[in-house]
Amino acid sequence: MEILIVGGGIGGLTLALSLQQAGITCRVFEAAREIRPLGVGINILPHGARELTELGLAPRLARAAVETRELCGVNRFGQFIFREPRGRFAGYPWPQWSIHRADLHEVLLQAVHERLGPDCVQLNKKLVSLEQDGNSVELHFEDGSGVKGAAAVGCDGIHSVVQKILFPGNEELSYQGINMWRGVTRCKPFLSGASMIIGGWLEIGKLVVYPIRENVDQQGRQLVNWVAEIQSPRNVMQDWSLPGRLEDFLPAFESWRFDWLDVPAMMRAAEAVYEYPMVDREPLAAWTRGRVTLLGDAAHPMYPVGSNGASQAILDARCLADALARSEHPRQALAAYERQRLPMTADIVASNRRGGPEGVIDAVEQLAPQGFSDVDTILNYEAREAIVRGYAAKAGFAARVVSR
Repeated sequence: MEILIVGGGIGGLTLALSLQQAGITCRVFEAAREIRPLGVGINILPHGARELTELGLAPRLARAAVETRELCGVNRFGQFIFREPRGRFAGYPWPQWSIHRADLHEVLLQAVHERLGPDCVQLNKKLVSLEQDGNSVELHFEDGSGVKGAAAVGCDGIHSVVQKILFPGNEELSYQGINMWRGVTRCKPFLSGASMIIGGWLEIGKLVVYPIRENVDQQGRQLVNWVAEIQSPRNVMQDWSLPGRLEDFLPAFESWRFDWLDVPAMMRAAEAVYEYPMVDREPLAAWTRGRVTLLGDAAHPMYPVGSNGASQAILDARCLADALARSEHPRQALAAYERQRLPMTADIVASNRRGGPEGVIDAVEQLAPQGFSDVDTILNYEAREAIVRGYAAKAGFAARVVSR
């Protein structure tokens, strides 16, 4: 049995490694002509880190990433609304990693080349069509080549060709009026040196900041990832490499100068800025047609709320590999995978639209828009903790769930 993987991103490479570990043959077909370092920072939550650890990747990831120590919620004045430990600092057996997307991809790709061979990932393979019968599925590429396998998995991202082929008319993305500007900047460590910050709210400007690389120069600075989110009528093209302009978002953050971080200075010093709309898609009723299914953003694009998108693709990959290893027939495996993962990810898509742990910031901001002297007089600790912990339970990384 050979599984054909369409897309060589985080989900596709994790699936390849998971299948190899399960003793199942696979190949990866990537549309890009070359592998280039793309994107900015992402987070791998403990449930995702658990699966990557099971694949033997923890030592490499620990060297490439920053192990997140705490999540801090602040208002636009830099006042702390909540601080909670994360990953192993919160008692999980596994860490939370903040990492540059390119570094994570490199770790996965290197492992695939070592374990499955340098020819496992084939580049410049842009899918144009597929067909299947009772015995196999065949992929057809733009270069005129084709390949047959026992099953195929679309891991080809938010603009998935496989998804369009399987479910034509369901590819439209939903934009609710929020735009994001992303950048990376070399900065001196702030707070614990491994703190993730969520600040403000969308009506005035929301900010997410966290370090993703250690000691990037002789001055001991870190590479820091930041995301600015603002309600905006701009529904720009969904392209991770679309350049952004400071003047479109910086005014909303010009006064954000805290004792521990100068936000406008950080933004002005960015190596590059990219603009992207916050989009998702209405959950599909199904991911699978016969011997073909979807995985990651191809199956369930979601708002980047709660740092959970990449981890969900990793969980998809491990679940699908386990199902294929247990089942007598690929179609049984794809059906079992869909039954387990589709409802869970659909719930997270809906939950992310309502907001993640930062909902507690919104609540305090509405009650105390000019700041506070004691946050407990605005919203007590138990109420704040319930909002933060409630998202962890919904997104599947509550400590008791991950450990089980």
